[in-house]
Amino acid sequence: MSVVETARPTHPLSPAEAWRFTADHAAEAAFFFDFDGVLSPVTDDPDASQPTPSALGVLEELAGVVAKVAIVSARPVSFLRTRFAALSHVDLYGLYGLEVWHEGEVITEPAALPWVPTMADLAQRARTELPAGTLVEYKRLSVALHYRTAPQLGDVVDRWANDQAERVGLRVQGGRMVAELKPPVDQDKGMVITEGIRNAGCAWYFGDDMSDLKAFDALRARAAVDPAFFGMCVAVANPETGAEVSTAADLTLESPDAVAAFLAEGLRGFRPAR
Repeated sequence: MSVVETARPTHPLSPAEAWRFTADHAAEAAFFFDFDGVLSPVTDDPDASQPTPSALGVLEELAGVVAKVAIVSARPVSFLRTRFAALSHVDLYGLYGLEVWHEGEVITEPAALPWVPTMADLAQRARTELPAGTLVEYKRLSVALHYRTAPQLGDVVDRWANDQAERVGLRVQGGRMVAELKPPVDQDKGMVITEGIRNAGCAWYFGDDMSDLKAFDALRARAAVDPAFFGMCVAVANPETGAEVSTAADLTLESPDAVAAFLAEGLRGFRPAR
């Protein structure tokens, strides 16, 4: 079936139908993935997170048959590069898009750079002022305050984060057992996807957390104004934010291993790599 003959599918639809349309439009298809909880299991220590072994090969194979594959994460690009150094055709969007790794170059949002000293100061304050059990992750352009190993600290951490955001003029991004302080710069996963699908006719987004809902919204917004565009929102289940994310998705998978297996199965319907 030719690209011209293939009508855009409408939801609800089966995974097989979605893959069939995507394979027929591979030259204009884009795939975006969150990292933690999607390509890697969530860990108590953020530095210990690694992509599932099966994910690396399948992402490289996918990048060989579609127009774009990208990872969109709250992690810095420097972290993502250590995990995906072997992938030569996958773009990396770090810190919700404040950093981008594309074709061997890191591009940082200029408006965020003046906030680097503020973030360093906040990280030090957090280590001093927050109770034991809070894991402070300094990311240069943001500070994430994790309480996964001490969930009883959630209210304390959230209150401290909001107080600091009001004091300094920052934004707070909530997530799975984490509160993250970010510069007051308009950049989020939804904006990354809106720009990333500008020339796409078909796009998939795989996410597991509240910040991924904006990416889902970006796909739906494009489909609402472009009858030829097809978007697929995929949730990866988790016991913390999974119900709300799954409700917003077109399809739910049970784990990062299931994501890799789902991609491998879908790729069987593609033509050989270009």
